[in-house]
Amino acid sequence: MLKVALCNEVLRDLPFAVQCAQAALLGYDALEIAPFTLGDAPHRLSPDTLVQARRALTDAGIGMSGLHMLLLKPDGLSITSTDSGVARRTREVGEGLIALCAELGGRYLVHGSAPQRELVLDRNAEGRAAAMAYFDAMARAAEQVGVIYCVEPLAPDLTRYLNTVAEGAQIADAIGSPMLRTMLDCAHASHEARSIPDLIADYVASGHIAHIHANDPNRRGPGQGALDFKPIIAAIKASGFDGMIGVEPFIYQPDGLTCARNSLRYLRDCGAH
Repeated sequence: MLKVALCNEVLRDLPFAVQCAQAALLGYDALEIAPFTLGDAPHRLSPDTLVQARRALTDAGIGMSGLHMLLLKPDGLSITSTDSGVARRTREVGEGLIALCAELGGRYLVHGSAPQRELVLDRNAEGRAAAMAYFDAMARAAEQVGVIYCVEPLAPDLTRYLNTVAEGAQIADAIGSPMLRTMLDCAHASHEARSIPDLIADYVASGHIAHIHANDPNRRGPGQGALDFKPIIAAIKASGFDGMIGVEPFIYQPDGLTCARNSLRYLRDCGAH
């Protein structure tokens, strides 16, 4: 059975313990946590906060699959900045989030964060080199605790850096660590020339894709737009993918809880079982 996680910012207006309980009641296997929902400095949460978060997950009987939306907090971060101070702070936050993921029992981190990776037009090469140095540092930190750091391709209307699964695979190959891989976000991958099922077939087989986000190009949940997930789910199952599918809408209609419920029901109807 394919495992499905709910990105917790969908329920972020609820206390974390209630998020865990509601996601479990809906039938999700895990929560995928956006660190900013835990605080403005999520890379250095207090021991008490970590204990409470673990207890909430355990009490609800739900797992914690990983982290995403990594660099929204604290402010002022960038992986492409050539300012040594910004680069150092960003690296420290990334390393702290890797530790957080491991402490909460997660398996992966998804690095999207478009504003924090934008390239300055006249410093394109330097920005790309800075990003590669950042990803190399994240790979080494991930190796230490046994989690996977995934670089996320984003649509070209959000960023000029890393727009395709092929580019994500190239970055992973250049870093050369089994703990630095890429992933596929259905909404962003819908902009690619190749079909989503074809991308899944090729890049799961090659070992590059470690995670998949399920969402519609209209920024709503799966099944709430034009994208047909039946061939996508069929491709995931045929590929032998053993990771997690994360439900990550950005627009919650009519509300977060209903969006989460309908998204999972639709994926199950499409064969995600």
